[in-house]
Amino acid sequence: MIRRAFASVVFVLLAALPARAIDIQQITSPGGINAWLVEDHSIPFTAVTMMFKGGASLDLPGKRGAINLMTATLEEGAGEMDQTQFAEALESLGAALSFDVSDDALVVSTRALTENRDQLADLAKLSLTEPLFQQEALDRVRAQVLSNIRAGESDPQTIASKEMAKLMWGDHPYGTSTSGTVESVTALTREDMIDAKNLVLARDRVVVAASGDITAQDLGLFLDRVLGDLPSVGSAPLPQPAIFQLTGGDTVIDWDSPQTVVSFAQAGLPIDDPDFFAAFVANHILGGGGFSARLMEEIREKRGLTYGVGTGLSNGLYGDSWIGGMASGNDKVAEAVGLVREQWALMAQSGVTDQELANAKTYLTGEYPLRFDGNGRIANILAGMQLAGFPADYVNTRNAKIEAVTAADVKRVTARLLHPDQLRFVMVGRPEGLGPDAETVAAPE
Repeated sequence: MIRRAFASVVFVLLAALPARAIDIQQITSPGGINAWLVEDHSIPFTAVTMMFKGGASLDLPGKRGAINLMTATLEEGAGEMDQTQFAEALESLGAALSFDVSDDALVVSTRALTENRDQLADLAKLSLTEPLFQQEALDRVRAQVLSNIRAGESDPQTIASKEMAKLMWGDHPYGTSTSGTVESVTALTREDMIDAKNLVLARDRVVVAASGDITAQDLGLFLDRVLGDLPSVGSAPLPQPAIFQLTGGDTVIDWDSPQTVVSFAQAGLPIDDPDFFAAFVANHILGGGGFSARLMEEIREKRGLTYGVGTGLSNGLYGDSWIGGMASGNDKVAEAVGLVREQWALMAQSGVTDQELANAKTYLTGEYPLRFDGNGRIANILAGMQLAGFPADYVNTRNAKIEAVTAADVKRVTARLLHPDQLRFVMVGRPEGLGPDAETVAAPE
């Protein structure tokens, strides 16, 4: 996937937080590891999420995909246990240990009953400090990664996303897939896996959150048990901010298909911008609100040009954008693209109505409690908050920030940001009726 996972973390923070007040304890383990904790002793179950800042963006030059491959191989045996024995040990506990990575963070998630928590801590520690990286397991996981890369080369949506990322971010890691290329992944060795692990796993890079049947004291012991033997300081510098390079216009990638897949984007704004919540509300009205959004109404409901169109604010640790996507028949896509630009300009010029604003606020402040359930979800959200730089009280102030947005705020931020001539459309297909300035790019071989 070229889309960065952190963007979805931010979406969860904005769209899926509890209406009830949450008591977040900020603790420090005896070994100096900071964490956020929500205690809940109603069931004997605990979830702990650990996010290592930097993630796949720390890939060395020429080694793109190494950290992704390493992450996928962490649970394939550790210590004195091969991949089968490690999986059996985890299964015997009825516990979950999973790993994921984006260009913003490598994520370690643990879930266990209270009685099995210490044993899970030992397995997690082994996977992070003594992974085997056996050649057989490495080759098997590599084959899966290569299969996914090759599948993406024949998927129009993936092709569009990759081209957009390259245009948007250039040589920054955001500009390429965390999975790497067939060539780069094929060349990776076991030694590259060891190097990749050492680049990203360090105590000064980690943020931690826990929720469930665990006290502050026990969480501190758990964290020291899992993370205490990792290096105290990361060996690689974190990436510099990405420079947004996208310009307006149309890019066409010729693809033999009766419909065209469309990705579009422009500059966004960081989550600490004073106008961020106004932009968040504006996006819901413009294209993020499903069937109630303007783009869906104009392009699907009124004209039947697409099955669906949507937009979102995409925020990473190193760069931000305002993105969207749709698909349309080759003979209809030019009209659909024109309507996106038209609605972009209309909102920038006129803002939103009082009714649109009220409806958006009602939805955004009312629907998110339905999604906030379970200790695992809470731990993920709290860790993501720390990674993004949110304060601990955000969970209890988020709705007030939405309610405080006025029509004037939305008008200000849309006039500032929404410029249809700055929208870039990447189209994979054989669109008809585009202007003479559309740029053609060769399809991947």
